[in-house]
Amino acid sequence: MTSTLPAILPRALVLTAVTLLAGCTGTQLAVEKSARQRSSAIGEILRPKQAMPALPELAHNSGAEEYLRYALLKHPAVTAAFYDWRAAVEAITPARSLPDPQLTFEADISDTLMTFMPGIMFDFMTRGKRAAMGREAAAASEVAYRNYATTVLRTSAAVRKAWIELAYVDEALRLREASIGAIDQSAAVNAAGYSTGRGMASLETQVLFLNQTAQLRATIAALEDRRAAARARFKSALGLAPAETDPPWPHFALTPAPLPPEAELWRAAQALNPELAAMRAMVEMAVAGVEVAQKARTPDFSLGAMPDLKADPLLVRPTATLTLPAFWRDKIAAIIAAAEARRDAAVARLNAEQLTLAAELAQMLYMVRESERMISYLETTALPNLERSIASAEAAYQSGMSGPGMIPQTRLMALGMRLERLDSLRQRETAVTDLLLMVADVAPAGTPLLTAANLSK
Repeated sequence: MTSTLPAILPRALVLTAVTLLAGCTGTQLAVEKSARQRSSAIGEILRPKQAMPALPELAHNSGAEEYLRYALLKHPAVTAAFYDWRAAVEAITPARSLPDPQLTFEADISDTLMTFMPGIMFDFMTRGKRAAMGREAAAASEVAYRNYATTVLRTSAAVRKAWIELAYVDEALRLREASIGAIDQSAAVNAAGYSTGRGMASLETQVLFLNQTAQLRATIAALEDRRAAARARFKSALGLAPAETDPPWPHFALTPAPLPPEAELWRAAQALNPELAAMRAMVEMAVAGVEVAQKARTPDFSLGAMPDLKADPLLVRPTATLTLPAFWRDKIAAIIAAAEARRDAAVARLNAEQLTLAAELAQMLYMVRESERMISYLETTALPNLERSIASAEAAYQSGMSGPGMIPQTRLMALGMRLERLDSLRQRETAVTDLLLMVADVAPAGTPLLTAANLSK
């Protein structure tokens, strides 16, 4: 034994090592390669070398896209969704790989050690079964990517809604402060008339002006609180914690964003809507799951060998096992039926999501049109009429035909209508943001974190 064993063991060890190394890698699926390339490309931008990337330098005059890019690179929700996606991509390799090899040991012991047989065992599945499991894992990674894409879009929408609120509050404060100026002017005119006894001035009118001023100051105080809340919301949407330094607050003018025609919106929603895309990915995963379930009929087997190190000459005992899945036909049928039911449920959820999308699109379009009608009425009818009234009152005062009392009151009415227009514009832009989210058009244009090409795959 001492002369034979040293010659045989090295060869056995070499064969074992070669077998182990051969099992460490497998054939990479095309979808796995594509998913790895895509996640690596985005990872180099979002978290290069697992670190925070260089963030855009924000200033008060920074554009909207700068703030959006800052939020997408900084916000932890985007980072979490990205790593969930990366984890799903990494899960493809284990799914398509062979099971881990097993070390075995057997010995016969009577009064002394009779046999000593260490060995190794490999479990094998057919290439078709492993490929099907890999495709199922790849489909799951696509679901994770769609969740990541949805998070990116929702983060962008949250930033947009936050700056809409900020722009609204800033302009509302300006209009309210201008309203106080108009009331003060009316009060001064009324006080002058009351002291001279001319005109229709009265003490009750003076009290009314004081009440209006006090009410407006309370409204301004509430708006200032609202601005503090809006800034906190905007800061959170950028991914900044409360303890971090405040960002430069943007100075965006609230202007109506253009929208494509309804038919084009519906086509874009069907093609690019993030929720629909996630549902389609879930359908693909369920279809792959059916293929995996059908492969359950295929038997698995294992092979191994155990050399008896006590025997002279060396004794090698081969071992093999084979599963018999056809033995439990009802079990296999139930596995396949469950997978098919999950597929049918995924298809039904996709159809239900399409119905929900159609209803939500119609509701958002109604809200946009309702706001646009109010804005159009104020801009084309109400405000021009008030401007003409102000011009007429000023002309009458300058000609001595009337007093100045109506001028500030008419200006106050005009300021109130401008505030109403501003509120309608805020409602419109909020609805437009929801519409743009439906068609995946709220992220910065051309951002490498999310492109139209990726969304439409």
